[in-house]
Amino acid sequence: MTPTSHERSESRPDPKFLTIAEVAAMMRVSKMTVYRLVHNGELPAVRVGRSFRVHEDDVDEYLRKSFYNAG
Repeated sequence: MTPTSHERSESRPDPKFLTIAEVAAMMRVSKMTVYRLVHNGELPAVRVGRSFRVHEDDVDEYLRKSFYNAG
């Protein structure tokens, strides 16, 4: 039996993809910095037409890994 879309949404929320501009705003960096991270393979992205989308969880993971104790 195949679950309906309603049943699927309850078990797993729809993935949220962000534009490069949204990622840049979230990280408080320039769009060029985000493009550099994507092209260097440091931040996974999906190509949609001529633009990129980044999964919100991947941004969170990148930021989590990037933290270090400054003091």
